[in-house]
Amino acid sequence: MSKRYEFLIGRRYLRSNRGNRFVSFISTISMLGIAIGVAVLIVVLSVMNGFEREVRGRILSLTSHATISAFGSGLADWQGTAAKIGEHKDVVASAPYIEAQALLIAGAKSSGAMVTGVLADYESKVTSITEKMQGGSFDELKAGEYGIVLGTELAKALGVSLGDRVILVTSLRNTTPAGVMPRMRGFKVVGIFNAAMYEFDRNLAYVNLADAAKLYRMGNEVTGLRLKLSDLMLAPQLVRELALSLGGGYYIDDWTRKHANFFRSIQLTKSAMFLILLLVVAVAAFNIVSTLVMVVKDKRSDIAILRTIGASPRGILTIFMTQGTAIGFIGTVAGVALGVLISVNLETLIHGLEALLGVHFLDAKVYFISDLPATVQWPDVIKISLTTFLLCSLSTLYPAWRAARTQPAQSLRHD
Repeated sequence: MSKRYEFLIGRRYLRSNRGNRFVSFISTISMLGIAIGVAVLIVVLSVMNGFEREVRGRILSLTSHATISAFGSGLADWQGTAAKIGEHKDVVASAPYIEAQALLIAGAKSSGAMVTGVLADYESKVTSITEKMQGGSFDELKAGEYGIVLGTELAKALGVSLGDRVILVTSLRNTTPAGVMPRMRGFKVVGIFNAAMYEFDRNLAYVNLADAAKLYRMGNEVTGLRLKLSDLMLAPQLVRELALSLGGGYYIDDWTRKHANFFRSIQLTKSAMFLILLLVVAVAAFNIVSTLVMVVKDKRSDIAILRTIGASPRGILTIFMTQGTAIGFIGTVAGVALGVLISVNLETLIHGLEALLGVHFLDAKVYFISDLPATVQWPDVIKISLTTFLLCSLSTLYPAWRAARTQPAQSLRHD
């Protein structure tokens, strides 16, 4: 019972009455400030998580988890290497590829592109390119038919569509009676893909592996092997194990290295945004200090009476800490509920706002993606909640300590 009255009085001080409506109003403002700060922090981190997940998914839809290539001009006997790699329990599939820069020309228009020679059956096992086809078929890339699959933005830049022809110009040279000429070949557009990521849609083109080998004079060699692994997060470790199992002498790469700076910048931005927005939460949390100082001043006579009838300084401390932590707890819970609710429905809210204002907030040419995805990660929510509640609890210490030091005789002298 001695403990129960402290919590009851602390909870009662949260409610408004004729004597302390202004103090209760300030308490409500403190709760709202904490709730808004927590909600904003959850929404921002959810957007960062969603952006990272979405971009990673789109990147891995057209690039493999890892690649293995030989030092020098190319990888010979890729079939034997693929068979050895396939024995590893964590390798789901592998596919050969030839990759080189080229210039594509269609009429008066031209554009540089990264041309990748692939085998359609193999490539579909390591990437999701077949699911990204907007027109035509990826299976139309047959040896000797010189078909080409372009990204939507690349096709738009060249002004071509299905069935049109483009000239692929390489950096290699042919010596002819007319002089030295660049090595080139005409290709028919047999497919157009849309990865929903401007960087890929604007710069990638696919041709058959045999056609690429003939064009780039690769013979029976390939640039390397693309790999799909059972766990993409273990790609750096697994690809290193595979290279060692092959006896060394191979160049290895994985998706974390190819886009290391990009994903590192996302993590750095996420950490910076957490610290910056945490300051907003801290300001709202420390509003509790001013609220409790006003409560302590308003309740001096109550404190004196409680002390007179036997309440200990520790009991007075508990009363005001109860009030402050209750403000922090209610604000934190409300903020978590609001933040999660907004994050889950963010795309719908953004699309509605875009339709209402007639503007498009995200340009795919600048931001890689055209939507604003949000992914709520509960470890982030828990971290935000605990940090906010800790700040609120700490902010109650000084006002509660002042209340505990109140002397009954001095407080009642003027009453």
